[in-house]
Amino acid sequence: MQQEQRKFMLLTVNGKDHKLYVGDGPEEVSYAETLVQTLHDKLDLVGTRVCCDKGACGACTVLMDGVPTASCSTLTVECEGRDILTIEGLENPETGELDPLQQAFLDGAAYQCGFCTPGVILTCKALLDQNPKPSREEMEEALSGNYCRCGSHHQVIETLLKFTGQEV
Repeated sequence: MQQEQRKFMLLTVNGKDHKLYVGDGPEEVSYAETLVQTLHDKLDLVGTRVCCDKGACGACTVLMDGVPTASCSTLTVECEGRDILTIEGLENPETGELDPLQQAFLDGAAYQCGFCTPGVILTCKALLDQNPKPSREEMEEALSGNYCRCGSHHQVIETLLKFTGQEV
């Protein structure tokens, strides 16, 4: 009798390919598993936060092919062939230094409790990749999908304005 072939997928996260088996076993990615579950449980990347678990708050934001994506409402099996960037992927892999945008958030105190900060930073990165000098209104629009209970978007906007060399 021929042994059953296990189905696998390649998931590219932070520039690294991960071979993940798909199925119902304990070490496999189920067809119903969300990307944030896979990031946490299979890849030990826990910087992506889970808050509303409905894709409405932005805490679980990752970049998929450069686009902010709610990882709590995206199935992992839908991500094969896509380039996924998490907050962990921003740091320099050789030196461990923070990305300049991450450092700007620290320097500008653009966070309070820090829970939503990874999603906010990735949303800002996507905005800046598309438009290196967005207006205040464009920043506000981009951040409209990121809920912050502490209300620190004011500091985020000021930090982004400084980061992009604009007047605060």
